[in-house]
Amino acid sequence: MKDNFVIGVLGMGTYATILMFRQYAEIFEAEKEWDRPRIVIDNRCTMPSRVRAFLYNENVEKLLSEMIESLDFLVNAGCTHIVLACNTAHLFLPMILERRPEFSDKVLNIVDNCVNRIVEDGKKQVYLIGTEGTVASKVYQSKLSVYDIDCLTPEEDEYSKMRFCIEAVKQNKFDDEVKRTFLELVNRTDTCILGCTELPVLFEKYGDEVTCKTVYDPMRMAVERLKEIYNEN
Repeated sequence: MKDNFVIGVLGMGTYATILMFRQYAEIFEAEKEWDRPRIVIDNRCTMPSRVRAFLYNENVEKLLSEMIESLDFLVNAGCTHIVLACNTAHLFLPMILERRPEFSDKVLNIVDNCVNRIVEDGKKQVYLIGTEGTVASKVYQSKLSVYDIDCLTPEEDEYSKMRFCIEAVKQNKFDDEVKRTFLELVNRTDTCILGCTELPVLFEKYGDEVTCKTVYDPMRMAVERLKEIYNEN
C-alpha cells in the first residue's frame, strides 16, 4: 500500500538537503498534499567529514556509528526507502551493510542508480566532478568501467576547484569566481556527473550558462527512481 511507502533521507549538507526536498516536491507531483508519500529527513550536518574519513582514515568509527544511528532512527520512524544525500558517504556503505545487513533492502544506492541510468542512455564517456574522496576512490570509475564506459575526472591539481565550489554551497556564498569555476568544470564535455550533492545547487543557479548537453544529478535521479517504485506500488 502507498500509505506504507515512507522515504527517509540522511542529509549531511544543509543546502544540498534543501534542494533534495524541493526535488521531492516537484517529482512527486500532487494536487493534494496527501497524494505524496511521507518523508522523514535527518539532516545530520554535525557528522564527521566523509572525505577526511576516506582520505586520512579520520574519525571512521565515529562516522560509521553516527550513520548507523541515523539509519536506525529513520527505520524506527517507519522509513521503507532510504537515501544517503551524500555521494562520498557511499564509500562507507559496504562497511555499514556488513555490520547491519538488514539495511540493504532499504537503502537506495544513488551511485549505482546513476550508473544504471548512464548505461541505459548508452553513454560511452562521462566526466565526473565531486569531492576529492569520491573522485579519488574511483567509486564511479570502477562501476562504469564494467560497462566499458570511460569516466574522466579533473587532475589532482584541480581538486581545489571542486572543493571551492562545494564549500561555496555549504557556506551559501556565491560570487563571480564561484560561477566561473563551476562553469569551467561542468562545461568541459558533453556529459557530466555532478558527483557531490552540493553541485546541483550550482547547476540550478547557473544552469542557463551550462553548455554540457547531459548533466547527471545522482540525487535527483534517486528521487525519480523512488517515484517509479512508488507508482509501481
